[in-house]
Amino acid sequence: MKTTSASLAVLSALASTDLHAARPNDASVSLGAVYVTPEKRNALGTERILTSVDVMGSERIEQQNVSNSWELLGQMPGIQLTETRMGAESGKATLRAFNGEGYINGIKVLIDGIPSNVNSGNQRFIDMLFPLDIDYIEVVRGTNDPRYGLHNIGGNINFATRQGGNYTDGRVTYGSFDTREVQLALGREEGNFAQNYILAKQDSEGFRDHSRSNKYSLGGKWFLSDDAQAFRLGLVARLYHHQAEEPGFLTASQLAASRTQSAEKNGNDDSDRDMKHLSLHADIRLADALELSNKLYYNSYDDDRRVTFSDYQPGNAPRQRRLWNERQTGVLSNLTWRANDLLTLDGGINHEQQNNEYQRYRFTHGVPTNFDATPARVQNDERYTLYNSGAYVQAIIQASEKLQIIPAYRVDRFSGNSEMLGGVKAELQDYGWIRQPKLSVVYSLSEDINLYTNWGRTFQILTGSTNPAYLTAGQPRYSPSINTGKEIGIKFKPFADSEARIAVWQQDATDEVANMPATGTNVGLGETRRRGVDLQINASLTDRWSVWASHSYQEAKVISAYSGGESLAGKEVFSTPRYISNLGTDYQFDHAWRIGLQARAQGDYYIDEHNAQGKYGGFAVLDASIHYQLDDSTSLDLQLKNLTDREYEYVWFDNFFWGGDDQAMFSPAPGRSAYLSMNIKL
Repeated sequence: MKTTSASLAVLSALASTDLHAARPNDASVSLGAVYVTPEKRNALGTERILTSVDVMGSERIEQQNVSNSWELLGQMPGIQLTETRMGAESGKATLRAFNGEGYINGIKVLIDGIPSNVNSGNQRFIDMLFPLDIDYIEVVRGTNDPRYGLHNIGGNINFATRQGGNYTDGRVTYGSFDTREVQLALGREEGNFAQNYILAKQDSEGFRDHSRSNKYSLGGKWFLSDDAQAFRLGLVARLYHHQAEEPGFLTASQLAASRTQSAEKNGNDDSDRDMKHLSLHADIRLADALELSNKLYYNSYDDDRRVTFSDYQPGNAPRQRRLWNERQTGVLSNLTWRANDLLTLDGGINHEQQNNEYQRYRFTHGVPTNFDATPARVQNDERYTLYNSGAYVQAIIQASEKLQIIPAYRVDRFSGNSEMLGGVKAELQDYGWIRQPKLSVVYSLSEDINLYTNWGRTFQILTGSTNPAYLTAGQPRYSPSINTGKEIGIKFKPFADSEARIAVWQQDATDEVANMPATGTNVGLGETRRRGVDLQINASLTDRWSVWASHSYQEAKVISAYSGGESLAGKEVFSTPRYISNLGTDYQFDHAWRIGLQARAQGDYYIDEHNAQGKYGGFAVLDASIHYQLDDSTSLDLQLKNLTDREYEYVWFDNFFWGGDDQAMFSPAPGRSAYLSMNIKL
């Protein structure tokens, strides 16, 4: 049953549901209330055992108009959005000074606790979700979470979808760029059987020429439990399809001439993407103090992308057709034993097997590129596997009423092989057992003040289908890049109905590699250091008025490495802005009318590893919303995005050495836009 609040206050979750109720040793911060009820959540929730956690509830999700669900994370503190806006390859969310270029994919993504990154670490499975099906989004920052290994370098993001409940929710939207969207979410729960469904479709002509997009998503969840709620068995299934044109990147002169144009060279660029998900969930209470949770899953990802990056003519590198076919099968098993009020032991194992294929074809120069012609060159034709086995254990020690100590330890091992173009075969780099000790401590000075610190190690391995991820002849061996992170922070209540957090963190990596599996390029960044300060506050100023604000200062620098014979020491890791800021407010005039404002900003960033091409990409954007409640079941939403019509863009460096024009390339963001939605809740 949904938690409600007269003012839709940011902190309503703290007062109205036990999920985020104030408690000692809790350093999590929440934004908005959620659908989930306490009895349906594992008692060993993330916010009970980890320190730097943010949760955004359904109140901040379901009424948002977004082209892709990863954009929802732009409301949360310290989240960088990389908005490439190239058809189905739309962008991603990152944090803790990891960038979203595809080179350093440092954030683990989960959907209902199921690993949901593709092989490279990119976040494409998020696109399967639509806002009406999302219960809450949970962000864990830093290196102290032992539950996950692969891609869990700077933290993880879990999208929890709605399970159980009785509801019929619909949302119909029409807006700028001829955007049309319909979402229908249905939940039925009777006795011990619960079923949930989502049907969603979105069509848009796009902000730029040649950027039409059509996609749909179907999903179903079926859960059965016994009368004592000691056993719960569930099945989750999702299906997603997306066809989209790609408008292509613009040069500086093209951008100056028209921000909405698509260059003639991109006239045949498009993408066709299919994704599927199937999972079985089994939760068993073996005894009053002993719980077992199991998840068995299958993910598939098929993508056909035809793309022209530049007009560079002597070579055929800029005109490519890329075909990905990935299959992931895995299992996670977790056992929790609450020995007594002072000690809880938690441990788990996981195994994932990936069977993947990647083909990349190059085409001769043409305007536009003729992808129906015979390829000029086959660049990649690989079939490769990746096997990951991992295990962890952690102890939650309540040393006193005020002090909680959580030591943890995780290990991971990888294997696999690849069959490449020409019949070349190679084994995966042998990393051995990757060991990751961790420690978290929370001390409650009072009910309103929690001090916390954490320390931990995570890792990066090379991904992709060829060398250097796989040991071809003459390929040097790589050790895993080990990230050692530490953080100290304080969560407190400055005044009634508020919560704030201040944190200082640092993360050091050895042997870091900027690795782009799609292009087969990599840059050895060597030893790197990321560090920053996070500031955030949420507050209900009155029964009608709520505000929230955050500012994250961060930097990512190379300590010791060389590229092209030049030292990178002291250089900033490319595509990493120095700051990310959010500011928002909601005001409820009466029971029917509510208005909201949200501003977000980020700083400029270097676009190349040598920091020689200048800084780009900074912006400050203001959005507005008006909500009107027609009656108990029907409401209207008007959302105005980029209210001030700010011009900004995503920028990357098209490097000559892999077939580019050696210049900055731009993907402009949409200007001012408006969307009108009707919501029906039965």
